Amino acid sequence: MAFGAVRDRDGSHASIVVRAVPHPQGRPLRIRGVQQPCHRYVVDDVPEIEPDAPLVLVSSQSIPTATDSDCWPEVLAAPSGPVAAASTVFADQVLRRAVAGLPMRVAYPDGTVIGAGDASSPRLTVNDPDRLARRMGRHGLVGFGESYMAGEWKSTDLVAVLTILAPALNHLVPRGLRWLKPLGIAAQPGVPRFSREQMQRNIAAHYDDVSSDLFIEFLDETMTYSSALFGRLPASWPDLAQAQRRKIDLLLDAAGVGPGTRLLEVGTGWGELCIRAAARGAHVRSVTPSDRQRWLARQRIAAAGQSDRVRIDLCDYRDIDGHYDAVISVEMVEAVGHRSWPDFLRTLGRLVKPGGHVVIQAITMPHAHMLATRNSQTWIQKYIFPGGQIPSAKALLAITQRDSALRLFDMISLGDHYAETLRLWRERFMQRRKTLSHIGFDEVFARMWELYLADREAGFRSGNLNVYQWTFVNQAAP
Repeated sequence: MAFGAVRDRDGSHASIVVRAVPHPQGRPLRIRGVQQPCHRYVVDDVPEIEPDAPLVLVSSQSIPTATDSDCWPEVLAAPSGPVAAASTVFADQVLRRAVAGLPMRVAYPDGTVIGAGDASSPRLTVNDPDRLARRMGRHGLVGFGESYMAGEWKSTDLVAVLTILAPALNHLVPRGLRWLKPLGIAAQPGVPRFSREQMQRNIAAHYDDVSSDLFIEFLDETMTYSSALFGRLPASWPDLAQAQRRKIDLLLDAAGVGPGTRLLEVGTGWGELCIRAAARGAHVRSVTPSDRQRWLARQRIAAAGQSDRVRIDLCDYRDIDGHYDAVISVEMVEAVGHRSWPDFLRTLGRLVKPGGHVVIQAITMPHAHMLATRNSQTWIQKYIFPGGQIPSAKALLAITQRDSALRLFDMISLGDHYAETLRLWRERFMQRRKTLSHIGFDEVFARMWELYLADREAGFRSGNLNVYQWTFVNQAAP
């Protein structure tokens, strides 16, 4: 099993020693669904990467994959009590009425089939109608997501089902009952601006607590976790790595990165943009709130022979100092929370020299939907991205115009390319399900991530989500 190879400049693979360890040092795992006693930290814990050595592949030991009920109390135990019971019948009726006119089919254990689709249409099979209705009635349709995690419904074409549901969500239930919107839960008023500590905890929940092992299983060799840019659509898995490099090169071109450029990257990922910028002769500083991402990015940069040109700091964006020729931030603004968008954009503008370019890649949603959900906790926020908030293009451009000296210079949309990127990730993830179980990720965790990847893909395919690359120029006086 290849758990992620690092390529040297000549194209050869660096050595990654794969080993099972009883438990990582430092902060204990908090992620639900990961079997803690023998979870494999093959990448996060290796002491070094030897650039000149051949690739060494050592299988980790098998780990029991039984679901730990202590990890998933809200998933494995459906709501009970008088409130849940009273709302069950109502929620079931609302769901049935909602899908009755959609071009899909919903099949129940008693043989009932509803929906306006035919036999070839996407099909959602309900395995446990009572538990599904209890979750929906008690928690809104965040219970719809939890019900999938629990195996109470399924689909042979999950993306198609969610793609049909996504554009119809605002019309599925009466206006007064919009709390039943799928994959969302009740609003939480007074969402605060994140402190540095909370920001780091939110990032850790998605990257550090689960370790890099999960991402190595479904990302390509560039370890790039954002939209690619393909030469043609549809694409195939062998196209993905080059498509990621093409996207990164587009960002670097937009920022004007070349020999001697002092480049700041806000949000490191696993270092591919740093590597490609340094290969152009730039001097790169990259900041990340993720300790494990910083570790692996440094190893990849060392293996590429670019350590002398790249500095990676564990740092909150509010604490960045210096002045740079160009600034790039890829899909980071979504992590800071909507109350921090003005400060985040002002900070990027402050850090770039007058006349310099700031390039931002960000996922967006329609403005009305953003306003309706910005004080809510969605299923994605609860289980995947704590504290995350997807902005609207209208909001970010208005904030930039109002609160900074940055002015829009150019923009492109990559929405169709993100849908294709997510399809390839999801298919790879599904192919690696058995490997994931052997390294300690249980079935509930696997269904959770399958739903997340499918939901995001459906969002882009339906037009509910988009992704832009914006190029801004700092028009502040010198």
